[in-house]
Parts: sequence; structure tokens; C-alpha cells
Amino acid sequence: MRWLVQCGLESDDNNILIENELLMKVLFVCLGNICRSPTAEAVFSKLAVERGLMCQLEVDSAGTNGFHIGQSPDPRSIKYAAKRGIDLTPLRGRQIERADFERFDVVIAMDNENVRHLTALCPESMRGKISLLLAYADRCNYREVPDPYHGGEREFELVLDLIESGCRGLLDQLVADDLAPDGDRLQAQQHV
Repeated sequence: MRWLVQCGLESDDNNILIENELLMKVLFVCLGNICRSPTAEAVFSKLAVERGLMCQLEVDSAGTNGFHIGQSPDPRSIKYAAKRGIDLTPLRGRQIERADFERFDVVIAMDNENVRHLTALCPESMRGKISLLLAYADRCNYREVPDPYHGGEREFELVLDLIESGCRGLLDQLVADDLAPDGDRLQAQQHV
């Protein structure tokens, strides 16, 4: 819940407090929660802020393993994201929990290995919440966001490009689905 902006209440012109309804609760997942998923969390949140939607979203990230619980994102992720005006420094690693499938509307994985781990942990009735980030990317030659951990500048820049494309598409889909009848949300994207 790191990026849930505390703006659930706001004033209308008559100074009466009104509550904003959450559009969607989104969780991004990768292996260790220090490179790809915190980058996706911050990119998606930045895009939502730019579109004036952050008050309607809860955004978080997690890893499928617990290697980096409580740790900051990888310094290279922080460095390359900062070059694009994206701040990862407040984020800390955590491991996905079974309760996350109840809490979040969508669980967005970076690669197929993440999907396998998530599917094994997720109650069967909620597996439709799991999808790949790049299923939302427009005209993308990649199906998965590669792990840049053992790479260099080129790999981290590629990951940022892919995540930005996927997050733009996901946000567009969520906004479009907000106008769709119940049950039609994200149906086109649920192929993993």
C-alpha cells in the first residue's frame, strides 16, 4: 500500500467531504522485488499521478521469494529510473503472501516463472487475477520483462522501456474497464 495516496476524502465546492472510490488495487510481482516489480510500481504510480488517477488506485509490489525483504531496490534500478524522473528510494522489498490475492484486484507478473510461482500460491478461484505485464504493452516484441539483475546499463534501460509500455497499456485498460459492465474487466488481458 506504499503508493496509496491518502486522498480518499476531498472537498467539493461546498466544502462537504466526499469519498473517492478506488478504481483498482494493483500488485506487481517479480522474483526478488528489487529490480522489475518496484520499477513497475513506481512507473505505474507516476503515470497514474500524471493522469490524475492516483487517488483511485492502490499500487504495491512484491517478490516471489524472500531474499530481499526490507531491502531497497537494486542501486542500478534506482539510478536508471531516476534518470527518467522516477523515484524508487522509498520502496522496500517484500514477499508476496496468500492474502495478497484477496487484497488486490490484479496481480501483474514480470515473467512466466513468476506466473508459475503465483499460480501455485494463489487460490484456484482467484487465478484469473494473474497476468503478464507485457500482455498490456502496445506493439511489443517481448512477452516477458527480462530480469536485468546480472546485466548492465542496456538491460536496465530495456527493462524500463518495457515496463513503461506495459504500465501505459495496463492503465489505459483499467480506465477503459472502469466504464465496462461488471464481469468484463480485464478479460482481454487474462491470457498468461
